[in-house]
Amino acid sequence: MPIKLPSDLPAFSVLRREGIQVMAEAEAMRQDIRPLRIGLLNLMPKKIQTENQFARLIGAGPLQIDFQLIRMTEHQTRNTAAEHMEAFYRPFQDVKDEKFDGLIITGAPIEHLAFEDVTYWDELSEVMAWTQTNVHSTFGVCWGGMAMIHHFHGVPKHLLPAKLFGCYRHRNLDASSPYLRGFSDDCVMPVSRWTEMRQEDIERAPGLTTLLTSDDAGPALVDDPAHRALYIFNHFEYDDGTLKEEFDRDLAAGVPIAVPCNYYPKDDPSQRPLNRWRSHAHLLYGNWINEIYQSTPYDIQKIGA
Repeated sequence: MPIKLPSDLPAFSVLRREGIQVMAEAEAMRQDIRPLRIGLLNLMPKKIQTENQFARLIGAGPLQIDFQLIRMTEHQTRNTAAEHMEAFYRPFQDVKDEKFDGLIITGAPIEHLAFEDVTYWDELSEVMAWTQTNVHSTFGVCWGGMAMIHHFHGVPKHLLPAKLFGCYRHRNLDASSPYLRGFSDDCVMPVSRWTEMRQEDIERAPGLTTLLTSDDAGPALVDDPAHRALYIFNHFEYDDGTLKEEFDRDLAAGVPIAVPCNYYPKDDPSQRPLNRWRSHAHLLYGNWINEIYQSTPYDIQKIGA
């Protein structure tokens, strides 16, 4: 079954052109089924691009998804039209009395700041605490995952001397995990960050299991069953050209930037980059949605009980 989106949301036409089933509100209402209610707390500057990326992954499976877009209440984006935000997003304070089967908390380009120095950290801390009573499963992505593992376990992030940038090979550490069902023994994942989480810090926190790791990029996917959460520090959701856009942007701005590792054929930026991660991206998010479906209460109001 398809993902339910407003018919005038840009992702609706993008996904339909790609062959992913999408459904407008009127069509969804005709089906006698409870869709999974998945929220996207979108902290990225390019809101529309991020909406497309995550809608593509969670909308590719057989279940009907009710996709809800959420923003921080006071923080105002400067990179997305106010009309778009007004039409499609609701502030967290307006949804905090509602229940969700799943919530994705995206990354944000604020890695250089201490968590507590982020202007919306207090409200984000409220969001993370709220997930324990109102969300069945939460997926923290890149900085969002770092924020969650820090909030719940005190795990610190560490600044890197240079940007970790490219497509890095990761090892599957737990083939029996339901989140890695169908995964190969290793996989490639896009990485774009100035900070890292360290395995020794993760091991000091009780109850965490690292599922994917890289010799070059460090731990990447961590399972936190006590908080019904997954943390991923890299970017399976990236489009084919996302790293290229970042590389071209920094070059144009005169920012020192290395060619993204293992992204262009022969590391040659004049060639078209290859997507080596698409299949594993769909597997991971499909497995996450399946685990939610298998375990969430049919009565959504019982979430958190």
